[in-house]
Formats: sequence, structure tokens, C-alpha cells
Amino acid sequence: MNAQAQVVVIGGGVIGLSIAYHLAEAGVRTVLLERGELGSGASRATADVVRSYFAGNPVSSAMAVRSLEAYQAFGSRPAAQVPLRQVGYLVLLTEPEQVAAIEAELPAQRAAGVRVELVDAGEARRLNPLVGPDLPLLAAAWSPQAYVSDTAAIVAGYAEGARRAGAKLRTGCPVLSVDPDRGRVETTDGTITAEAVVCAAGAWSAPLARSAGVDLPLTEPVTQELLLTDPLTELSPIPSVPVTLHAASGLLMRLRGDRILIGMGYPDRDREAWRARVAERLAATYPRLAGVALHPAISGVRDASPDKTAFIGHRPGPPAFLYAAGFSGHGLCNAPAAGELVRDLYLGKDPWLDVADLAVERAG
Repeated sequence: MNAQAQVVVIGGGVIGLSIAYHLAEAGVRTVLLERGELGSGASRATADVVRSYFAGNPVSSAMAVRSLEAYQAFGSRPAAQVPLRQVGYLVLLTEPEQVAAIEAELPAQRAAGVRVELVDAGEARRLNPLVGPDLPLLAAAWSPQAYVSDTAAIVAGYAEGARRAGAKLRTGCPVLSVDPDRGRVETTDGTITAEAVVCAAGAWSAPLARSAGVDLPLTEPVTQELLLTDPLTELSPIPSVPVTLHAASGLLMRLRGDRILIGMGYPDRDREAWRARVAERLAATYPRLAGVALHPAISGVRDASPDKTAFIGHRPGPPAFLYAAGFSGHGLCNAPAAGELVRDLYLGKDPWLDVADLAVERAG
């Protein structure tokens, strides 16, 4: 493969595919390279939740609000068939400092377009009746802007939309090196030259960016694991509950059919010990789930930034080098907005968001 393109996008997850779609739709000759299959990295390790509220992170919230609007407005666009089932998002607060922090940032979140409010413990238990009566619950943050979706459908929709717009998507094509000064990308299948290279390679982004002289201060790649309960036959009928986060522990839960999908941070090397801690926290937060069997459901490697806000920016060219990485698990919620931002940076347009808040220089 000796080819030319205007832009080469490295990474075939939901972020890279969104970028490829938005570029191709704007008439840019785009080639996307993915080392495995489309959506096989962090996009595979997701709870299929699209939400707008990211506590303590109004920049990610602003991107999520814009992305949610894009998902809802797809219509005839690539992911028109993506389901969005509204369930809401509840954050359980058990410490006074948590309540004060959430209350203090409500204006910034609302300015970002997020619908969120503080509710008392009684309302939180009404919203999620599985919350135990003995949990020292002080209050909760409640945002109705959360939906259960289908990540695989979003990946497939963006891929189809990008292809229809003229983008070339190559899978099973690992990138060996990037020479940004000459706009050359070496792959196992040959060389591509381009006016610009976009690094959206998730957990593999840092070394690629470094070759372009951009130091992405990503943490070491982390493995996300989600667990699934046995069918909850003893809870019939299963109460309808929102996606719920226990803020102090990071325990996240959502209904998945007649089971519950569960996450809690990132497991360490001793997976069994971590799973035991998850089971203990689950029982303390939701006593009716005490003793329920937990099984590994989904696992994948994620990229992460120190402040959990993505890095999106560029090294001016030509040839130009652009990057979109460090989404820290927010990729599905941020993908449409990220694609728009990278497209506008490449085209030299004023983006809808001040990218100084996302550029790697902010970490300095």
C-alpha cells in the first residue's frame, strides 16, 4: 500500500471513526488505519451509556451535551438507527465535602448545558429503590440526560457514514511509525503520505504523538472490566433504576435486561481481590443484591489523562499533526463533538469550543 491522502486518521474506535466521518463529510480525502477491528479497543469496554453530566468536569460535560444533541439529531445521518433509551443518571453523595463540591459547580455545569440538580436522600431512594436504608446518604446529584445506547451500533453507523462520504477504512493495519515532518505513515502494508496525520489511537496514542514531537501526558493504559450479575429472579419485578454512581467508591450500576452491569474503577493485578471488593461495596450500597453472583462481562484497555479531560489539539503544519486522546472513559459521550473539533482544526475554522481547554499545553 503506497497511497496518498489529505488526512490519515490513526485509530478505529468511536473517536477515530467520528473524526474520519466529519472530515470525509467535509470533502477531505481521508484514510483511517486500525490495528485490529473497528471498535476493538476502548470502544468495546463500555457500559453503553450516553450521558451529559460529568461531575467536576464542565469541559467534558459541554462536549457531552453537544454530542448528545448530535446523537439525538442524527436523523438521516450515519447512526440514525442508534437506540437511545432515557434512564437518567444519579450520583450518590455520602460525604459533606462531596455535597459542597457538587453544589459549588452547579452553575458551571448548567452553563455547559447540563440539566442537573441536587436532590435529598429521600428523592434519591425513590429514583433508585435498590439503595439501602442504612447507606449514610446525604444527597444526590440527578441528571435526566442519560441514555442507554448501543456502542457497536454507533461504531457501525460512523463507519458506514465515513465510507459513504468517501473515507477509506483499513483494518488489521498496524502503524509502525509516523514521520510528521514529511507527512509519512509507515504501516505493515506500506506507506501513506498525507497533508495531516490525526492520532486517535486510544491507549496507544502517547508513543505515536511523541514521534511527532507532541508529549501527551497520558497515564499508563488501564484495563476496564465490567461485571454482570446473574438474572435477578428474586427481585421480580425488577425496579426501573437510573444509571447510578456511588461517588465515594466509584461503584457504577445500570440495568441490562434482567441483570445489572457493574463497574468500579480499574482492577489491579489481583482481579479476584478486586471483584471481592466490588461485591462487598455492592452489598453495602444495595443490600438486596448481597450475595448475587458476579461474572466478568466486558474488558478492554483505555487511555486516560491526569484530569480525565481529553487532549484535543494540533501541531501546525504542513504537514500538520493533530491528536484526540485521553478520553478516560468519556469517549462514547464525547465522540461527535471530538470529530467536529478535529475537523475544524484541520480546516482552520473557529471551533465551537475553546480548544485551549483541551490542548496538551494546559498540562504544563
